Amino acid sequence: MLTLPLIENLFAQHGTAYYGGEDISQTAHALQCALLAEQAGESEALIVAALLHDVGHLMLAESSTTDMRHQETGADALSTLFGADVTEPIRLHVAAKRYLCAVDAAYFDTLSPVSVHSLELQGGIYGRDEAEAFAARPHALEAVRLRRYDDLAKVVDLETPPLAHYLEMAGRCLRAAA
Repeated sequence: MLTLPLIENLFAQHGTAYYGGEDISQTAHALQCALLAEQAGESEALIVAALLHDVGHLMLAESSTTDMRHQETGADALSTLFGADVTEPIRLHVAAKRYLCAVDAAYFDTLSPVSVHSLELQGGIYGRDEAEAFAARPHALEAVRLRRYDDLAKVVDLETPPLAHYLEMAGRCLRAAA
């Protein structure tokens, strides 16, 4: 079962690995994503979701040729700590990429080569019916915003607040029973 100290440990042990084929680490990507959400004035829940959206990568030994569904792994593990306002944008952030490619003709051209490759592994661009079904889901709009932060959070050497800043915020978002 995940705890905030265990999440901090996951970042310490595995966060220094490069984020896919990008030129930044997993931790740098997570912190940049959270910073973008914070700068946009998002709720603490969505900022925490931005920070933790790829925690599944830290939990899995992923292959570059297989989609290990890190979004499901992360959201499921985090559901013992957080409510749907944190976990569902995480669960849907991959689907949001597929959706955005379907509804925004210019979006695909903004994706990095690594994101284009992972899009193929994740099932490709949604068809019209799939896109409509995604848009009707609870938390779809938050997932789309998270996806856009995710896409932008790949700047080498960008200064961000430390992990502790966002883990403190995560502590305020914990389920009452956690």
